[in-house]
Amino acid sequence: MSGISAIYILDHKGRVLITRSYRADIPYNIHEKFNQKMIENDEITLKPVFVDADGTSYFYTRVNNLMFLAVSKRNSNAAMVFSFMFRFIQVLTNYFKELEEESIRDNFVVIYELLDEMMDNGYPQTTEEKILREFIKTEKYELTKKEKKHAATMLEETKIPSAISDIVNWRPPNLVYKKNEVFLDVIEKVNMLISSTANVIKSEVIGALKMKCFLSGMPELKLGLNDKVLFELQGRATKKKAVDLNDIKFHQCVKLTKFENERIISFIPPDGEFELISYRLDVSVKPLFMVEVTVDHRSKTKLEFFVKVKSNYKAKCIANNVEIYIPVPSDAQSPSFQTPNGTVSYIPDKDAMMWNVKQFAGHKDMSMSASFSLPTVVSPERDKYLKTPIQVEFEIPYFTVSGIQVRYLKIQDKSGYQAYPWVRYISRNGEYMIRMK
Repeated sequence: MSGISAIYILDHKGRVLITRSYRADIPYNIHEKFNQKMIENDEITLKPVFVDADGTSYFYTRVNNLMFLAVSKRNSNAAMVFSFMFRFIQVLTNYFKELEEESIRDNFVVIYELLDEMMDNGYPQTTEEKILREFIKTEKYELTKKEKKHAATMLEETKIPSAISDIVNWRPPNLVYKKNEVFLDVIEKVNMLISSTANVIKSEVIGALKMKCFLSGMPELKLGLNDKVLFELQGRATKKKAVDLNDIKFHQCVKLTKFENERIISFIPPDGEFELISYRLDVSVKPLFMVEVTVDHRSKTKLEFFVKVKSNYKAKCIANNVEIYIPVPSDAQSPSFQTPNGTVSYIPDKDAMMWNVKQFAGHKDMSMSASFSLPTVVSPERDKYLKTPIQVEFEIPYFTVSGIQVRYLKIQDKSGYQAYPWVRYISRNGEYMIRMK
């Protein structure tokens, strides 16, 4: 397996913001060939990995207005390259809060130090953020959502963290807490595409188990889930609520051999916040929300909408901050709304009206009506809104679509202290869309 020859961060016009060469086997301006390829091809059809005539491999991904490009002169492992790039992007996002061109320009020194610590001679090295923060003490600037720069305080002199040479290199030794606690969040994002006749076209769940650990010493944790394969290995009848876990990605702290042989999730956790497990499941479920929209053309200059929303999850569950974006004609004017539930506002930038309901209980129906005036001169794109899907945003606490459950979370440490685990379930929208026509 060959490593990466160089890493580039480019702006939206293909200009170099950051470049770090790890080997002298490619020309410095090789990114110009990549830019030419982008010009010659539509970005949508251009593959994220391609090889040019001289055998140079290009790997790229886009984040906001930035392009991250890795180049290799040899036959590199594409999975390794993208795994590193996504990890590098995640570290930058955590460092600077907002990953934009301005945050890159404001933090050249920090980014070069990160590239030097995270990769050696084209091979990934230390990618754990907590360890990197112990190495790199350079002043950095965070770009907030209001795009104000706040200088981070200069930290103490750099010293080599002992974790880098330990077997458990993701956790510093000799940690002591007055109160030992573990917080586990099971968070699922629902991606769903629904036809106008309520048929589910696409349905999947992207899930993650995120932890916050405040534990003394070097504890070992064991996590039990309602895993279908585990129940079968134990000779137990498969429970109705068992989940067939596949397409799973673990944090490096999990003992993979133990999981493969015994389906036991055993690990020594990092200190603080981290993602223990991520997973993807293809699920066949009813739409959590079904939105029916009736459009009535009262006249050439007046348009009325009648909207009905129904929730299909458990009656005891309540969705918070439900936002339903319903497309309207781009030339719509003089909006008027009526609803006994929540509030409705017109958002011209999105050519949509947004219906907000603070709390939406399960197995409930809600309705809303709206009217708009239209210009006498018909826009050629007036009916385009009918082909734009409705989008729903929501958060449902104490509920998971997949049915995944934490059966136990055991904490073992040589000192035998008492620890308090807390488990919380949350379901949120991913790309949740409903077609109007």
